[in-house]
Amino acid sequence: MTTNASVLDRYPDYQVDIGIEVHVQLNTKSKIFCASQNGPTEQANTNIDPVCTGYPGSLPVLNKQVVLDAITTGLATNCTINLWSEFARKHYFYPDLPKGYQVTQDQFPICSNGLVAIRLEDGALKNIRLQRIHMEEDAGKNIHAPQAGVSLVDLNRAGSPLLEIVSHPDIKSSYEARAYLKMLHGIVTYIGVCSGNMEEGVFRADTNISVRKKDAEELGTRCELKNINSFKFISDAIEYEIERQILLIESGQKIIRETRLWDTKEQKTFSMRSKEDAADYRYVKDPDLPPVCIDPQWIENAKNNLPELPIAKFNRLIDQYKLTSDEAEILVNDPNLASYFEDAARLNRSKLLINWILRDLLGHLKDKKIALHDCLVTPNKLANLIKLLEQGTINSRGAQEIFIAMSENGKDPETLVKELNLTQLDNPDELRVILTEIIEKNPQQVAGYKAGKSKLWGFFVGQAMTKTQGRANPQQLNTILEELLQN
Repeated sequence: MTTNASVLDRYPDYQVDIGIEVHVQLNTKSKIFCASQNGPTEQANTNIDPVCTGYPGSLPVLNKQVVLDAITTGLATNCTINLWSEFARKHYFYPDLPKGYQVTQDQFPICSNGLVAIRLEDGALKNIRLQRIHMEEDAGKNIHAPQAGVSLVDLNRAGSPLLEIVSHPDIKSSYEARAYLKMLHGIVTYIGVCSGNMEEGVFRADTNISVRKKDAEELGTRCELKNINSFKFISDAIEYEIERQILLIESGQKIIRETRLWDTKEQKTFSMRSKEDAADYRYVKDPDLPPVCIDPQWIENAKNNLPELPIAKFNRLIDQYKLTSDEAEILVNDPNLASYFEDAARLNRSKLLINWILRDLLGHLKDKKIALHDCLVTPNKLANLIKLLEQGTINSRGAQEIFIAMSENGKDPETLVKELNLTQLDNPDELRVILTEIIEKNPQQVAGYKAGKSKLWGFFVGQAMTKTQGRANPQQLNTILEELLQN
């Protein structure tokens, strides 16, 4: 596997330490402490009520499903599930935080001491340790309109349930950061607690980065990259931030602990605000919410209902279907595509199947800009198409025509073979007659080929395919053509 270039290659005396806080918005029907609808909506300030908008006298009631989702996520990331945890108030003052504090978990989170395995560039596994997973509510959203000179507040998102997943600073490169986030994204979507739609901000990461000399024992001063919702942007921002910090150290300047944002156009980070310490938030125990006491049976139920997770699926796809690591990774990153592949493979275990899926199927989805579930080429139809190809009923060119037709009308490949008259022509006597006629009509090309112009071979094959309307058996065609041109 090719190693990805990193800015660290230019600074061999330095290393980076990266810890990531991932915010996962749960896809529960209602919010974490009230009955308002959870999820995106186009009209501002409609999914709200007195609790999530901070009206005086309103009291929160914990959504049980949030607790169950936290347990499932903790088990899927090898955490200890704490049978007793409690909520705290985290105080800060932004327009989109109507209560003036966020309800979260501080000293006593629901999950602790987990790990997520990632696959390195050489194929080896590395465990990224998790400090904790805790439940909390989301803030609203500020919408700035500079031209009008106003800022607007939408509280639809306020009170939406979040899990914050906090890693140790075990990540040592932008590649590892990207691999970790992809694995975590896969886990929360596989277990069904989050849609994973990064464009809607339901899976977003705050990345803490510090650099130090390789012989230094203490970690460097860290800076936080806030709320980047793209794997590529996170990777690019980390690379930029590593070099920015190294250059500051090399020039004798100090690194300021701060929160920074990523400018996708300028491809650089810029300062947002100085980074707060925990003391700045003035955490206090929330007096309106009782401790969370978990029934051990909930944990057992969650264990019994855990689906196959990404790392297990990756290994199984390679072992069971003899896929390459790159092929398996593409399938694992898209559970729907993996299901499509396995549905087709149950009908036809052909080695050609993965190539047709990754080349033709994905190419069709991209060209037509449609989702897999909207594609008319079902797993059953693709499996049968490949079977017809392997049986010699059709050739590769005919299979391509049938695939295109299937994608447009959804007909079975067997029906299309007849309708399009694509049954492969493999009668050697008939092919010999066709090729003999082509050779007799093109003596100049024959002479050129025999004189060493080997590219003319394609001329004869092309003529034969035109004569047979693309139906000729390529193997037989080549064999007979070689025999005739040697005479």
